[in-house]
Amino acid sequence: MPKQAVLLFAGQGAQKVGMGKDLAEAYPAVRAMLEQADAAIGYPLSQIMFEGPMEELTKTSRCQPALYTHGLALLEVLKSKVPDLEFTATAGLSLGEFTAHAAAGTFDFATGLNLVFQRGSFMEEACETTRGAMLAMIGGEETAIRELAAECDVDVANLNAPGQIVLSGSVEEIEAAAAKSKDKGIKRAIPLPVAGAYHSRLMKGAQDKLAIALEAATIVSPAVPVVCNFEARTVIRPEEIRATLTAQVTGSVRWVESMQHLIAEGHTLFIELGPDATLAGLMGKIDKSVKVISIKDTATLDAAVAELLA
Repeated sequence: MPKQAVLLFAGQGAQKVGMGKDLAEAYPAVRAMLEQADAAIGYPLSQIMFEGPMEELTKTSRCQPALYTHGLALLEVLKSKVPDLEFTATAGLSLGEFTAHAAAGTFDFATGLNLVFQRGSFMEEACETTRGAMLAMIGGEETAIRELAAECDVDVANLNAPGQIVLSGSVEEIEAAAAKSKDKGIKRAIPLPVAGAYHSRLMKGAQDKLAIALEAATIVSPAVPVVCNFEARTVIRPEEIRATLTAQVTGSVRWVESMQHLIAEGHTLFIELGPDATLAGLMGKIDKSVKVISIKDTATLDAAVAELLA
């Protein structure tokens, strides 16, 4: 009986200089994907992935297509090595939701690449025209953090794991939230090294432009369930996929509920595809009863293949 697994894809922040280099050297199919990405985008994405510098790779317009391409390259090799592995659902954190849709067949590689390149560019433009920041709240109660967000007029950007919630808003309001965090029983308030206020109302300009791009893109119902961040549920119809991918730009990433939804559906094995093991770490805080295999490079790929074939 073939093994069944849910695919999880990394979000922005997981990028690392050198990502994909060993895969491209080992697998012609990965080299071909990277060459296709370079040609489609019109700049040497693969060179930035392999050599950096990190400041360039971290740019939203570079980072998003890099993570998208890397995740799908890992999947391509995994499928070739474990052909009877059955993918029963997909999900991705923020940007990773686009990779999840490509993996599920909602759109092809080229269409998704164009969408994430535009998404990253639109968000980069929004960062340049607003003074935004993000703040990770560690160890606080969700109710208290939501109260703080309302008092300081900032948005809840990410609900990543129990005790790990991220706020997003203007620099001044985020600083005010940090100053008041102890009063709300929050253990630590950590400013994040990001260019702007992602998943907040300050991304409205990017959201409006992405909506137009999504409307023009060819989108079909996925072959397997895809769980969306914005509503933490499975989306099937093309119109609801467009709507939730658009809403996600300014809306909260409800990662905890998304994973709980999948676990409630009976999924017990998850495979994370991305440059680090962030999603496995989050799952350890959400539900320790399920298993997550993280695949980042050729070494972890070989180990995962051995485990899946055992």
